[in-house]
Amino acid sequence: MQEIKEQPTTASEATDGLVADALRAEAWAGEPFIREGEDPAKVLAPGTSRRRALDDALGEIEGGQRTPSSGWKVEYGFMLGLERVLAEEKPHLASGTELRRHQIDALAGMLTELIASHEKEAGPNGNGNDNGVAEVVEAEVEVEEEDDEPAEESAEDVLDEEVEEEEDEHYTGPDPGAVRRYRFRHPTASGKTIAAAGFVEAARSLGVLILTHRRLLVSQFQRDLTDEGYGDRFAPAVERGKESLQNGNPLTIQTYAWFARHQETISREAYQLVICDEAHTALGEKTSAAIRAFPEPIYIGMTATEQLIAKQVSDVFPASVDDLPLQDAARRGLIAPLRDLRVPPVAAINQVPIVGGDFDQEILAKTLDHQALNQAAASLYRERFDNTPGIVYAAGVDHAYNLAKEFRAVGLKAEAVSGRTPPVRLAETLAAYERGEINVLINAMLLAEGWNSPRATICMHLAPTASRRVYQQRIGRIMRTHPRKEAGIVVDFVPKAATHNERVISLHSLLDADFYREGARVTPAPRRRVQRRARRKLTPAPWLVPVTPDVRRRLAVITREWQRVDPKYLDEDEQRYWATIAGRQIRFDERAAFVEKLTARGASKACLEQFLATCAAENPNRRLRMIALSDRVSMTVERADFDDLVTLVTQAPTWEKDRMGGVRVLLRAVAEGKADAPDQILARWTWRLARASRKVQDRRASAEFPEAKRLLGALANSRGHRHEENAAKLVNVALELPMPVGAALLASAEGYTPRATQLIDAARERLGTVHEVAGALAENLPQPKLSSGRSRRRKRRKRKKSGTQQPQTQGQQQQQQQQQQQQQQQAKAPEGQEQQVAAAEAKKPKPRPRKKPAPKPEPASAETPAA
Repeated sequence: MQEIKEQPTTASEATDGLVADALRAEAWAGEPFIREGEDPAKVLAPGTSRRRALDDALGEIEGGQRTPSSGWKVEYGFMLGLERVLAEEKPHLASGTELRRHQIDALAGMLTELIASHEKEAGPNGNGNDNGVAEVVEAEVEVEEEDDEPAEESAEDVLDEEVEEEEDEHYTGPDPGAVRRYRFRHPTASGKTIAAAGFVEAARSLGVLILTHRRLLVSQFQRDLTDEGYGDRFAPAVERGKESLQNGNPLTIQTYAWFARHQETISREAYQLVICDEAHTALGEKTSAAIRAFPEPIYIGMTATEQLIAKQVSDVFPASVDDLPLQDAARRGLIAPLRDLRVPPVAAINQVPIVGGDFDQEILAKTLDHQALNQAAASLYRERFDNTPGIVYAAGVDHAYNLAKEFRAVGLKAEAVSGRTPPVRLAETLAAYERGEINVLINAMLLAEGWNSPRATICMHLAPTASRRVYQQRIGRIMRTHPRKEAGIVVDFVPKAATHNERVISLHSLLDADFYREGARVTPAPRRRVQRRARRKLTPAPWLVPVTPDVRRRLAVITREWQRVDPKYLDEDEQRYWATIAGRQIRFDERAAFVEKLTARGASKACLEQFLATCAAENPNRRLRMIALSDRVSMTVERADFDDLVTLVTQAPTWEKDRMGGVRVLLRAVAEGKADAPDQILARWTWRLARASRKVQDRRASAEFPEAKRLLGALANSRGHRHEENAAKLVNVALELPMPVGAALLASAEGYTPRATQLIDAARERLGTVHEVAGALAENLPQPKLSSGRSRRRKRRKRKKSGTQQPQTQGQQQQQQQQQQQQQQQAKAPEGQEQQVAAAEAKKPKPRPRKKPAPKPEPASAETPAA
């Protein structure tokens, strides 16, 4: 018998078989396994996620499954859909809307997690245990707690939702679905709804359930998804046993409260993807329990904040697929920039307790709801923003209606809305706001989440909040971009220098900003200015103040922005530090504006003294040093400070060229009694300064008294008893001379023996009082020059360069002036004096004429013979 040999299949045959299986599975699953331009052998290699999906799909097909099972859709269907969407050159939705970069990042992060769960042996997302029990992560428990939603007196349009009580205890039971729960954080107004539509597009073969926390948002989601081309997929909730009555990929939108009540009756086979909007509101006990009891689908939580009281979104949605900080969103131009205006509060809320993470609304309303405060708020809005559209948050429903009354009284088109407002009236009011018939909407918490209006520009927190989540949701209402909106404006009722440690949340504490500058952008400026037609509603102030509680960051702000720092809001130590920096770096042409800031902005006296002392010691400008020294001694100077000034002027190298002027300033200060010290100390300073100006004093004494040079020479060149005799002669002469000359003579004298030194010191004491002697010594010194001659020299040089004719010398100019004066005298003189004038002119020596240089001999030409 002939032996039968097996012929191995070639690579091309194997590839053809893979392609055929992939096409078969694609027709069965509705998602492609191989895309154009891909190598089947590579993308469907053993061990890859697509190969596993293909193998499991072929297994179900061979098992008689006409459609993919729910488990296969959860495991592979969503992953293949994400690959399909992201494989396009420009990922887009069914309506053609292109996804933006951060939305694509969310889809790509989700795809990465799903692929990693198939190709890695570790846990699917690293946040769940192998036995299906979620790890318990202990979060820091804050002292202050928050509620899920700050409640008004009404139910706030939640309809069938129930208020859940929060507990600080973390869930420790089994949680098999934790490995399939993911989250991403994008700031409000950055387009989370479009990102959700991108997930719906990727899940075209899956059943999708979208959960949100308000009935108003249910209709908003339905409207937005219908606009994006997914309206034909809407279906009511599919219950158990009724799966055959619905299509295979329903799209249902409901609230968390409905889900918590009906999760037991919802079909486990109909939904493979659950999208949780505002995921931080799903952390309540009932909602989180319902999510854990429905573990089969993939969960995606969308949120703008990670925290709710002591609970974190990561407690329920462990894995993060994307995170876009608010600053990055503003820098990319995804949201409108934010400017801030701080208004010092009139009513004190220090005694209002914090309950559930926020101020007690009832007590807060009693504190703030007064007619005078409401009128002041309306006047503030009218004066600063006029008819700019905005939203105002009040402390309760009654407060909102009272505010609306006062706003209308000042001529603003304002309306109040609350949970008491009928749904039809609420819809009409919001539509009128969009049309521009209403410019100010006043509410308590109705419009804190879910409602969006691109024209809203002002966010006024008349009811302060201690909750970071509530504050972030409030400002999210004005972060939508609009062609006519340059930036959103947040009005915080906090002190201008309030730090992040205050109980009231502000925009700067939310973003951890270092300084506050009134009207300036707090978020980064967008890279490309899109709203070129928009005009700025708030002009930045020329001053700023550090608001961070970190000492190092505060000093860094003062060092970097010392020219714009307002010293009024700094403490004593920070003012002195700021004065030191300013004294070193201030320029001469900035002195007037800086002095005005020191005086008008309420800087302390110690700050002013520190600035003048530092400027006199360390500023590089000579004139500015002299002015600072004069200003410093114009006020009373303490003993230690004046001693430092004397040492500075007499010894510092920076005062070498201006030492005489500085000595004169200090001597006059002693004479005027500006130095606060005993007479003995004053005398020591006076003669120490005189010693520093010895050369000038010597010249003054020699000029007034010719014998002074001889006496001083004899004193300096003698020794022993002869030296003491010469000292006695000089002392007797000095006491008989006028005080300025005698003081100058004694200032130049120096004894070599104790007896001579004693004679000179006694004569200095007998010469006069300390103030008189200091004044006399100051008169001997020249007055310091505070003006510079640089500008004159520069003008002269410029005139030389620009003039076409050579300028005349100084001698020629004097001659011309003398001739003009003589002509004038001749015209006025009588006829009898004309001859005398002519004779006087004849006697004057005539100026010698200037010799002209001899011309150079021209070279001899060929025709002219050389001499």
